[in-house]
Amino acid sequence: MDILIVLEDNNGKIHRMGLESIAAAQQMAGDLGLTTGALVMGAHGDALAEEASGFNIGEVLKVNSEYVASYSSDGYAEAVKQVIEQENPNYVIFGHTYQVRDYAPKVSAKLMKPFLVDNVAVRSNNGKPVFTKLMFNGKLFSDVHANGDGPFLISFQSAAFSSDKAESGSADVRDCSVNIDASMIRTESESPFQEEAGGVDLTSANIIVAIGRGIGKEENVPLAQDLAKAIGGELASSRPVVDAGWLPSAHQVGSSGQSVSPKMYLALGISGAIQHVVGMKGSKNIVAINKDSEAPIFEIADYGVVGDVLEIIPKLTEALNE
Repeated sequence: MDILIVLEDNNGKIHRMGLESIAAAQQMAGDLGLTTGALVMGAHGDALAEEASGFNIGEVLKVNSEYVASYSSDGYAEAVKQVIEQENPNYVIFGHTYQVRDYAPKVSAKLMKPFLVDNVAVRSNNGKPVFTKLMFNGKLFSDVHANGDGPFLISFQSAAFSSDKAESGSADVRDCSVNIDASMIRTESESPFQEEAGGVDLTSANIIVAIGRGIGKEENVPLAQDLAKAIGGELASSRPVVDAGWLPSAHQVGSSGQSVSPKMYLALGISGAIQHVVGMKGSKNIVAINKDSEAPIFEIADYGVVGDVLEIIPKLTEALNE
């Protein structure tokens, strides 16, 4: 195979970032004429393999080893390294999760191969992939390509690709053996990362109500909170709202906050600066309300309303509650 997708376990299901990685790999494969495959491991390997076999990804490799039954950076790094050496893919795609950030650099060091992280897009140029990264806090885009021989390790930002774009299909499952012993496991992992008390995981929200500078002042934030409650969504914001201390940083969407891809993103009083847009451009439907008809947010919005959010929000909340 040319592209290997490493899929992460999320309580017996493929992690959302893994689904986005499948979509990324499928795009690369289509643009460059490459073949794909996926790797699953861990205590839920059978369930992950069954789920992965329902996608158009060539074949699914399943590692069965007691040393990857539970997560450790040493065990996972060694297993992935050995599979890469056995299968010799040109590109290895990881979801950019906390777990990957822990062990993938070890894979890179073991193989002495580059790890191109946090990309937001990929395109073909003369038959080779060119990856796009954000630089200087999202103010500039940078094109990156790897020199030399692969395999090249790749990760994409959350929501760079839509999980809904992962094409279904039928893939065979093949057992893959690795040679790991207890002496290789020198680390012991704690419980999986959890957001701090009072935090919010916007990445799993289906509906997000986001506020920007146009909300005016802190006293108006409850208006948006009421709307979020009425519509069954999570409250988010652009950076100026967090910088002003009106909402905790856990609510921030953008290049220095969370990247999201909800089914609906309601942008209230958000101008649409690139630093914010990169964190929410993967949303399925974007609804923007802004009194400035020239606001950049309207360029990416599916639906736009030119008006005062402080007049529209209460009326919208009232209509939803009725």
